[in-house]
Amino acid sequence: MKILLLHGWHSVPGGVKPTFLAKHGHEVINPKLPDEDFEQAVRIAQAEFDKHQPDVVVGSSRGGAVAMNIQSGDAKLVLLCPAWKKFGTAKTVKPSTVILHSRADDVVPFADSEELAKKSGLPTSALIEVGNDHRLADPEPLRRMLRACEGQ
Repeated sequence: MKILLLHGWHSVPGGVKPTFLAKHGHEVINPKLPDEDFEQAVRIAQAEFDKHQPDVVVGSSRGGAVAMNIQSGDAKLVLLCPAWKKFGTAKTVKPSTVILHSRADDVVPFADSEELAKKSGLPTSALIEVGNDHRLADPEPLRRMLRACEGQ
């Protein structure tokens, strides 16, 4: 499976999440997104999406907001603690979206994901409470991310 992974603010390509997905046999496209120019980040993400036509777009925190603001066609969105209230203009997501978020997140409130799921008309099963912090880099959140990407 081909996955476009959009990293968060002050994060870099090649971190724990893309490495985990690649180790499980997936082709991961993980472009460097600029921290200070959201619109440029969206343009880069859109260009990578158009070039590679991934099956899934994973967006972490600010990368989740970037993912929400690109034209992603039929690709599934997997959003990790999406910072949609802080960045971009998209206020809803498509029906196939899965959101993973920790209730203990001290960067992006869990309530933001509850609101996004409700506004988007997602089933309650689409918002998965997992992890102990904002990063979602522990074994259980990583496994849940993988399962969400694989449609399980």
